[in-house]
Parts: sequence; structure tokens; C-alpha cells
Amino acid sequence: MARTTHSGACPLDCPDTCVWQLTVEDGRAVALRGDREHPFTRGALCGKVNRYLDAVNGPDRLTTPYLRTGPKGVGRVAYRPASWDEALDRVAAGLRTSIEQDGPEAVLPFYFAGTMGLVQGWSMGPRLFAHLGASRLDTTICTAAARAATESIYGASVGFEPESIVDAKLIVLWGANPLATNLHLWPFVQQARERGAYLVTIDPLRTETAARSDEHLAPLPGTDAALALGLMRGVLDAGAVDEEWLAAHTVGWPALAARLAEWPVSRAAAECGLPVEVLHRLAGRIATAPPTAVRVGLGLQRHHGAGQAIRAICALPLLTGDFRYPGGGALVTTSGHHRTPLGAVVRPPDLPIPPAREINMSRLAAVLTGEADPPVTSLVVFNANPAATVPDQQRLRAGLLRADLHTVVLEQRWTDTCDYADVVLPATMQPEHLDLQTSYGHHYTTLNLPATGAPGAALPNTEIFRRIAAALGLDHPRLRDSDEELARQLLRDSPVSFEELCERTYARTTGVEVGSAPYAEGGFPTPDGRARLHDPELAPSGVDPLPGYTPPAEAGDTALAARFPLVLLSPAGRFLMNSTFASLPWHLRRAGPPRLHLHPHDADARGLADGDAVRVRNDRGAFLAAVAVDEATRPGVAFTYKAYWARLSPGRATVNAVTGVRDTDLGGGPTFHDCRVEVERVPAELLTAEAPADGTAQPVG
Repeated sequence: MARTTHSGACPLDCPDTCVWQLTVEDGRAVALRGDREHPFTRGALCGKVNRYLDAVNGPDRLTTPYLRTGPKGVGRVAYRPASWDEALDRVAAGLRTSIEQDGPEAVLPFYFAGTMGLVQGWSMGPRLFAHLGASRLDTTICTAAARAATESIYGASVGFEPESIVDAKLIVLWGANPLATNLHLWPFVQQARERGAYLVTIDPLRTETAARSDEHLAPLPGTDAALALGLMRGVLDAGAVDEEWLAAHTVGWPALAARLAEWPVSRAAAECGLPVEVLHRLAGRIATAPPTAVRVGLGLQRHHGAGQAIRAICALPLLTGDFRYPGGGALVTTSGHHRTPLGAVVRPPDLPIPPAREINMSRLAAVLTGEADPPVTSLVVFNANPAATVPDQQRLRAGLLRADLHTVVLEQRWTDTCDYADVVLPATMQPEHLDLQTSYGHHYTTLNLPATGAPGAALPNTEIFRRIAAALGLDHPRLRDSDEELARQLLRDSPVSFEELCERTYARTTGVEVGSAPYAEGGFPTPDGRARLHDPELAPSGVDPLPGYTPPAEAGDTALAARFPLVLLSPAGRFLMNSTFASLPWHLRRAGPPRLHLHPHDADARGLADGDAVRVRNDRGAFLAAVAVDEATRPGVAFTYKAYWARLSPGRATVNAVTGVRDTDLGGGPTFHDCRVEVERVPAELLTAEAPADGTAQPVG
């Protein structure tokens, strides 16, 4: 039997972008391990990806196109297999009907990070729809508020070099749980601790990371900006502001100093629900232990005031001049360091691109139920499972059930969203296609070359879109670019060539070196190279140019709290990657069934014990879960892990049945964590009741 080993990259939505070694035997992927030579990931794969081949080789892989023959929403029984020609004819006919009746903006591509690959995820599909004049998707659902905030203050999503965190003396993991979502950063954090660094985690929940830190601060959800303002005031009171560095490399410090006069530490502590001495102690550490590294997670941006919160957090190390030192400063993502010309690849200058409206993907439930004019009548979904992942699940389901909505889904296995499709097209997985991976957590770019054949009639996303373009009669050469040509276009501004990556798989491509302090002398990617503590460009949109505190909408609504007294958070867990693995038996066993974590005080007040079945509800909907009584959260705050599929969950509903469609203050991001609910006991058998085989069970309401 022929055995070969192939280097490649994990394609999933994680800052680590692991390089892996795939073993292939007689054309089948049989083993997977991390590449021990990679400087950041160092040979380890996470608990999610260790069993990635369960997905690749699973019996549920889609291997042929399917056409709907019955009602929407009832499951796979309403579909029949079809040839590619027949399926493409159906796709093209639906798109033509939408364009003829309501114009090209009636077509909406919906995609995100089912793969982070730039070739399969972000190139040919968006290019085709841009050329059609379809509505453009504002890809807000993950990092929109963080991106807008870091662009406002630093000019781009940039920060300290992550491997250099080993040089920090104080590490603040703010809303970050790397043991679950950024695993390969943890060894660098541990190395810093071995050198004497002190580790603080700021998180409303006592996560695995918080439990293993030297100190854990648990502020009220959505109050991060108030905490950052209080810490800045504490640093100012301690006389630790680096006035010289601020004057040379920032703008707006005098105005921010005046703002801090309104934020004594006592006020911030009261707003955050923390003892005042805790804030004084942390401010004192920041003032006296340079360099401080503030690693900002993405979960804290999922409330109404997220943009201002991240601006305030990112301002904190500017005051102390921590960017002077390797390992000092703040980091949200490294995306701004990767100079990939994605816009020019999606909209190449020789391809006609008509103007089109932009639609916020986080508002899909509202868009499909009346918010869009003209209405969206064709929806093409790839690299996404919106039926499981977008807010306001019941309203979204109503939109997906519309008889006039033509829905096409490109997928690897049958997801919740497939239940509402008119056409389902089988897509390849990472070992079966070419892709190019950058990272939002480190500075390496990786080339993934196909190592196995595709199962059945499955095709790469890129080839599917080339065939859709041909079925529509579109013949521009840019709609026929090969995957290699797309990769070369994406590497146009890179210091490494396609040929070099074919030889060595990965390379450091950002120009930021390990052990460096890239902004020690300023040089931020703003027009004048200075970080902006005051950003006048925000004022026209009604946002305060200075970092400030925007309270959470629902979480801070005392009137609503009378009806729905619990603030509900839905963080990422350790064994599910968004919704990618949520149908695989091993992953589901490790993740366990949906559970609602309650503080003992809140459980006692409702007469609930560990394991009781409950209905979690608000005015938008409800879902079922078993209670977990523990002190991982504070009184008044509940949480449940995201990523479950509705049709595999009790009551055919998940946490997104209660999350709402509301934008963050910056970026138009979603507000999953800005959500109030109440909890009530239900009969235990509801948690184990099987849904009808035809999928007709109605979601919990």
C-alpha cells in the first residue's frame, strides 16, 4: 500500500491556523498530526481538529447534488439526487428569475468562515457575485466591531507580535480564553510566566483559562469600556502615563485625559460590579510592570458598546508607552499585518463590477423578513450555516421558509441550512483542494495543496462558481481563473512566491519579526503614523471621537430585567468550531448536550437543581437545556455554549432562538451576548424526545 505524507493547513475559524501533516494511503486520508517544525503551532492540534478526518471520511459526506421535491424545512426526505447539469440549470434559472424580476441586488451571497481559505472562501464566489451586481455582503458576524475599533485607533487590525508575549511582565487576557479558542498561544504565555510574568484574565465567566491564571476579574457583561477607563484613570493617578511617548506617537491625549477626570476608579468599579481595590491593584501592576501585553478576545465585542470597549482597551497600553517594548502593547488580531490584496482579487480591474447595495450579514433574519428593498429572492450560501449561527433563529426560519426565496447551498454535509435549500451542491474539504491560509493570530501564510481525490461528485467551491458562471452564460476570462492563478494573485504583494510555498508550505510574510516592537517609534498604519486616542472621523456617525462607555442595550436595561432577569452569554466551547463539527458523534460526545450554566444563587431562587430540564426564553423565542449549577458565572449571569444545530437539539432550537438582531456601536456587528432571558423548569422527557424522522417538529416557542 502506498503511503505518502502531505503538508497542509487547518482551514477553520481560529487564530492559530495550524500547519498539519496528512498521511494518505491508497488515495485516502488515514492520519493527521500537527507539523512540529511550525514556529507558532509546534506540532499540536486542538481537541476539535484532532478528529478532523472523522469529518473528511464520514459516511454523511455529500457526494452528489440534490434538488428539493417537497416542502422546505422538513429535512432530507424532501430532496432527490441530481446530476451536476440538472442542478446547475436549476441554480441558473432561479438566479435569472430574481434578476429579471427585481434586479441583480435581489441576489445575496451569504458566506463566512466555514473555511478561512482565501481561495475557496473569499475569491471566486465573491468575484462572481460582484460581477453580477448582486448585493454585497458586509461580513460582520465575527470581527466587525473589533475591526472598526482597531482601525479607528491604530489604523488597522495590528498590535504586538504574538510570539513575543514571552517578553511581557504582565499579561492581561481580556475576554480571551486561549485554552479553548487560541490554544497555541498558551505555551508562549506559560513561558512568560516561567520568566516571572503575572497573568490576569478578565472575563465574566470563570473559564479554563481564568481558573489557571494568577488573578481573575469577572466584570458585569458589557462593562469592559468602563473597566478600561477606570484602569487608565488608575494609571494616571499613579503618575505612570508616558507623556513623552504619547506626545510623539499619538493624537488626542489631552482630550482623553479630560475624559478620565469623569472616571474615578470608584465609578468604574461600581459600573463593572467589582471591588474598587481590585481595579486599584491591577492599575498599579500596569503602572509598574512594563511591558504589559493585553491580548483582547473577540467574545467581548458581542454587545452594543463593543466598539468603544475595544477602543478603550487598546488605548490603555498607549498611555503607558508599552508599545516601546517587545511583547508590550495590545493585540486583537494580526489581520492588518497580512497585506493580501483581497479587494483587488475579488474585483479585478479588468472585470466589470456594477455598483450594488451592501447588506449586513448579521441582520439576515430581518433582511429575509422585510427589511430589504428590493427583497432578497435568491440566497446562495457557502462556507456558512446561517440556520444555526445567525441571531433571531425563529424569524430567520420564517424567512428561509418563504416560497419565493430561491436558496442554493454549497456544503460538505447536510446542515440545518440545507433543509431550506432548493439546490444543495456537494463541496470538497481541505485535503481535496488547493487553498491559501493567512492567520488572524500569527504572522505566517500557508499553502494547502490537494492530497486526495474528492468523494463522489464533490467539487471545490471555486469550480462550482466557475460552473455557475458558465450556466449563466458569463464568459469573462476572470470567471475562469484557476485555483493556482487565484493563489498567485493573492500572493502578488507577498515577500514569498507560490513556488516557494510549494517547496516549504508556510512562510513568515508580514515583515514583523519575532522579538520586535513594531510600534516602538510609532509608525502605526494611520495617515500620520500616530495612534488616534481621538478620532474625529467617528463623529458624523454619532460615535464619540474619544474612547468612552456605551452601556449594553439589553444587559443594561433595568426595565427589561424585571421580566428577564438573567443576562445570557453564549461563548465558544472546546470541542465545537462554530457549527462545523456539531453533527459528528465524537465531537458531540465530548461537548455534551446543551447545558445552561447557572450560579447556585440563581438556581436556588428558581428551585432548580443540577440536571433539571429548563426552557430558556424571552420575547424572541426559547430553547431547551439541562441545568448545570456551578460557580463558573456570577449571580445574574447565565451561559451556554454556542454552535449546536437546531435539528439535533431538544425542541429543534438553540441559543440563537433568543439572541436578537441589533448592531454594535461600531462596525455593525451582532450582539449575541447582549441578551436577557428567564428560565423555567420543564418535564425532563422534553430533553430526550426524538424529533420526527421527517424533521417536521416545530421549534420551541
